[in-house]
Amino acid sequence: MQKDAYTLILEAIDHGTYRPGDRLVESELAERFGVSRTPIREALQRLETQGMLTRDGRSLIVASLDHNQLAELYIVRTELEGLAARLAARHATPEEVRVLRDMVEEDRKLLGDPSALSRANRRFHKQIHLASHNRFLVQQLEMVHRTMALLALTSLAAAGRDEAALAEHDAIVTAIEARDEEAADRMLSDHISKAFVTRLKLDSGEIGAIG
Repeated sequence: MQKDAYTLILEAIDHGTYRPGDRLVESELAERFGVSRTPIREALQRLETQGMLTRDGRSLIVASLDHNQLAELYIVRTELEGLAARLAARHATPEEVRVLRDMVEEDRKLLGDPSALSRANRRFHKQIHLASHNRFLVQQLEMVHRTMALLALTSLAAAGRDEAALAEHDAIVTAIEARDEEAADRMLSDHISKAFVTRLKLDSGEIGAIG
């Protein structure tokens, strides 16, 4: 299925093609994606409304998150992700649990590659969202994760965080598999909190990055 201009631009931001502070120009985007300027203009307006883009004079640039906004985002993400894990422990099918388990095992091959592991991490969390079987929660988490694209560096780039994160993923899946709703909620909430603390340390230079 052909992707629309909005999705193309959003994916470009998510993949790091455009980073916070980068200026987005209609004509350049139209040429890059092979679409006319009208859908590009409409997509930019939509992204501005959603806070993904901001004005710098007459130009639109990719937005960035300050410390307070980052903290607010992680508070919401922690609560919603924990709820998703709780509901997944209640509603996930055996096949959905198996997919989660397979993801954890496959992701071990990506240790040492923060970019690839970050993409795998998003797929893992998305699978938990879907396993919650709550469409409204999935919608809210999609909005949160869309905003996460504004973060220039993944916490998985911190030395040692990748292995710890995978161990946490393994424990989360074990709790979901055991239908332990409280443990699943607690473990995923703690997982997000640890990622936030790691990101703050990484940004401040307290810990080094992989590579």
